[in-house]
Amino acid sequence: MRRMLTGACAALLAVLAVAGCGSSSTTTATDTWATGVCTAITAWQTQLTSIEDTVKSGGVTQDSINSAVDQAQAATNDLAKSLKKLGKPDTQAGQQAKDDVQKLSDELSKGVKTIQDAVKGASGAAGVLSAVSTATGTLSTMISQVSTTISDLQSLDPKGELEQAFKKSSACKPLLGS
Repeated sequence: MRRMLTGACAALLAVLAVAGCGSSSTTTATDTWATGVCTAITAWQTQLTSIEDTVKSGGVTQDSINSAVDQAQAATNDLAKSLKKLGKPDTQAGQQAKDDVQKLSDELSKGVKTIQDAVKGASGAAGVLSAVSTATGTLSTMISQVSTTISDLQSLDPKGELEQAFKKSSACKPLLGS
């Protein structure tokens, strides 16, 4: 009887251990969605930082700014496509999250358009400096829009699924500051 009880306890502990281990390492569709959002945004930010560094290191000329704007537009278009492909997370607030991500994509595209317009209108040294100033301010706004959207996404879901998915994802750590 004692041996049977010990065996039953051991079996119960094994089942509980496996169940506990399995649930903590499960990746949900919401986790995958959050990772996709963060991966796309991080790639976009990396591209913009590289563009900015290239412009700074090569001197500011009309050609370098035109090239930088073209690259920023391509990076933003890639981001928009990546975010659109993700669809919506499988949560109660999934549609709102999808709408927020679409709104971010639209805002970033408008930011690139603002920069393009400033560059197109630039002529001479003063015009180029003005375009650089507009670009710098607009890029700062775009980065702020990304941060705001990530914060908004985390707080959307009353069950906290999105917040946990963002916190769980290693791809989101640079965006969350943790």
